[in-house]
Amino acid sequence: MDSPMTITPQEHTRAQFAAAQWQRELPQMDTRAMQLAGQLGTVAQLMARDWLNPLFAEHGLQPGEFDVLATLRRSGAPYSLTPTALYEAAMLSSGGMTNRIDRLEAAGLIERQKHPTDRRGVLVALTQKGLELIEKLVLLHVENERAMLSALSADEQRQLDQLLAKLLHGMAQAKKG
Repeated sequence: MDSPMTITPQEHTRAQFAAAQWQRELPQMDTRAMQLAGQLGTVAQLMARDWLNPLFAEHGLQPGEFDVLATLRRSGAPYSLTPTALYEAAMLSSGGMTNRIDRLEAAGLIERQKHPTDRRGVLVALTQKGLELIEKLVLLHVENERAMLSALSADEQRQLDQLLAKLLHGMAQAKKG
């Protein structure tokens, strides 16, 4: 392996390369956190760009739209939620939720229904077309994720899961403090 003075981007991840350059320029600086944060960011970018977004696009969806359909399906029959419950259960931010719902409704994948007990409320529900699409797509999505993680053994995947859960918890606690 080359010393940090001659490290090249081809031999290392970009985060490793950048950290090695900083280590060369400021040897007193500990670059481990920088390297790990950079690698996590790169993993997230590659997951979205190379694995997730192309699969969703093949089926005419954006990532947030997939998440809306998936959230409705995993909520159980009758596959409907209030907009607030949908936002709270989805793995995305509230920004643009109304636009996502509008686009999915225009595509015939969801529909707005009157709430059965709240005259002012509405439910967002999967249509039959939406149900068929998400049931097909979620299976492809899981296979895609399996392929994406195939470089790791089952044991390594469990370890990574535990470490990421610990990191997420620690980050949430640090933010509160």
